[in-house]
Amino acid sequence: MKKIVSISLGSSSRDHSVVVNFNNQDWKISRIGCDGDLAKCRQMYLEMDNKVNAFGMGGIDRWLWVGDRKYQFNDAAKLVAGLKTFTADGSGLKHFIESELVTRLLSQKKILKKTDKVLMVSGLDRWGMAKAFHKGGCDVLYGDLIFGLDLPIGINHLDKLARVGKAILPIVTKLPFKWLYPTGEKQEENTGKAARWFKGRNVIAGDFHYIKRNIPNDLRGKTIVTNTTTEHDVKMLKDKGLKWLVTTTPRLEGRSFGTNVIEAFFFGLKASNNLTQDDYKTLSKELDFSGNIERLNK
Repeated sequence: MKKIVSISLGSSSRDHSVVVNFNNQDWKISRIGCDGDLAKCRQMYLEMDNKVNAFGMGGIDRWLWVGDRKYQFNDAAKLVAGLKTFTADGSGLKHFIESELVTRLLSQKKILKKTDKVLMVSGLDRWGMAKAFHKGGCDVLYGDLIFGLDLPIGINHLDKLARVGKAILPIVTKLPFKWLYPTGEKQEENTGKAARWFKGRNVIAGDFHYIKRNIPNDLRGKTIVTNTTTEHDVKMLKDKGLKWLVTTTPRLEGRSFGTNVIEAFFFGLKASNNLTQDDYKTLSKELDFSGNIERLNK
């Protein structure tokens, strides 16, 4: 059996494992959380190097895209330095596939509409999705400074986001990643600190841990576009009145895995970490990994 392992800085309470059969070959896909411990995470990479078909980097970004420019986080680069195994952080899948899903839903005019008021909790983390909402004509508020740097400043245009990204990412990517993103047990907390920014926005999009950490109690009539949701997360969202839940990765045995996991699966299938946009599209179609759409409430 071939193996894909996502080693995550996130909480071990979200661990999950499934077996997928593709072309008569079984693939075991696992997610293992290290509860925010960078040293433990690095050690696990080293112990499993060359023993699995591909790694996913969970709970941390390695690359952020602004247009065609990529920026690398120092902490992420150190975690996987010297590894021989193909390693995916999900950035390619976000850049190429998530944008297509949003564009398709906007064209169908049922779940997403050009009149939507969108809160993207982090546009720099999902440039493809941000660009798709922008091109679709939606009113988008980008919350990168709000949710990532705890600065109460919303960004209301993609061009402004690009300028902010090019200015801050050379600096931000050198900071400890835990300063910017919830890791370990913090992923299970709901501080509600930035909940006010959800008001007046009928679509909430982007990283689920940023969303969950700040989510308000009332989600009636809203749509969330995200991924990495567990059965417990789905129940919580339903109880809060969420209308539509769109995950950009498929739900496998109750869990929508992170983009890093699905991208690692693609790397393992192709035995390469140098995939083209066409490769991502072809594999997504062949595997029917086109996301998941659930209506939770009327």
